[in-house]
Amino acid sequence: MQILVEVPANLPDAIQCTPQQFAQEAKLAMSIKLFEIKRLSSGMAASLAGMSRVQFLGELHRYGVAVINLEDDEIAEDITNA
Repeated sequence: MQILVEVPANLPDAIQCTPQQFAQEAKLAMSIKLFEIKRLSSGMAASLAGMSRVQFLGELHRYGVAVINLEDDEIAEDITNA
């Protein structure tokens, strides 16, 4: 599947990158957001971004997204099951 997004021609220049770098950054940002809102697993998000899971997890800090984002009840359950 392919998604086409119209972007002003000067946008890559405005953020000081090439069109290819902009496209990769946009894919990564979309992947990270879908991971953050728990719509994709880290593996699926990494695949969407075109990188390994380890690389993807390493990129999360740049966007302020936690690698592990558990709710309080999930943490308590994990502790109970440990």
